[in-house]
Amino acid sequence: MTKTIGLLVMAYGTPYKESDIEPYYTDIRHGKRPTEEELQDLKDRYEFIGGLSPLAGTTDRQAEALKHALNESYEDVEFQLYLGLKHISPYIEEAVEKMHNDGIEEAVTVVLAPHYSSFSVGSYNKRAKEEADKYGIKLHHVEHYYHQPKFIEYWTNKINETLAQIPQDEHDETILVVSAHSLPKGLIEKNNDPYPNELKDTMNRLQVASNIKHVAQGWQSEGNTGTPWLGPDVQDLTRALYNDHHYKHFIYTPVGFVCEHLEVLYDNDYECKVVCDEIGANYYRPKMPNTDPLFIHAIVDEIKTVF
Repeated sequence: MTKTIGLLVMAYGTPYKESDIEPYYTDIRHGKRPTEEELQDLKDRYEFIGGLSPLAGTTDRQAEALKHALNESYEDVEFQLYLGLKHISPYIEEAVEKMHNDGIEEAVTVVLAPHYSSFSVGSYNKRAKEEADKYGIKLHHVEHYYHQPKFIEYWTNKINETLAQIPQDEHDETILVVSAHSLPKGLIEKNNDPYPNELKDTMNRLQVASNIKHVAQGWQSEGNTGTPWLGPDVQDLTRALYNDHHYKHFIYTPVGFVCEHLEVLYDNDYECKVVCDEIGANYYRPKMPNTDPLFIHAIVDEIKTVF
């Protein structure tokens, strides 16, 4: 007999249309409305990458791909998909309520972020659990999957494909910049959070597995809170690496993200490329995982360890 299990896929969320931008940004800011200048700055960034982020559509496709891969991997379980977003509807709580209304009593949760932080993945899981507890739904949480061999294999392949575009005798003048979304430094230190070490572990695994010689760890897309965030920022890091080592080629792998969206298309493809252009170096950014089977099956493999 087949057992129906909920699959709660959680993600940050993004505006679906221009009128969503202000309430979305207000939600990110814990109910504090952005100034007109802040709002316009965000709108300008979206305009620069083509109007709005492709994140919403990609998140839907990733969730569907994960559901199909899971249903192919389990013989006696039918996974039913629910999407829960952090800053826009369908919110995490709405997704859990829908699970309850559908009669779901047990579910697996996964966040579309490879590394664990109490500030990110932990907060998603907490919101899901608080809502699930109201209905007596049992949850099995995936906390991270960056260490899964297929995740490392995906990025190793992309790094090696990029290196193949660079002359062999210039590989020693090439650097891989491995990055993730920055987080407030105080919160990381207060919670003894594993997040920075997980990114470092990812970088070390990629250096061992791929053909890259030189690697560096950076952070990007920090918020404007007036408090210190994890650094160095990838733009500052790029300048420092060039000044110290005169690298000719910079390969950026924002491994803390799982698809092309604002933070990658603007913060990497525009802001980091501007720095590379300034210093006269070449900019490379391999394709993000999106719905690549290696990425999807890395999550499946991690789910198998918790359910």
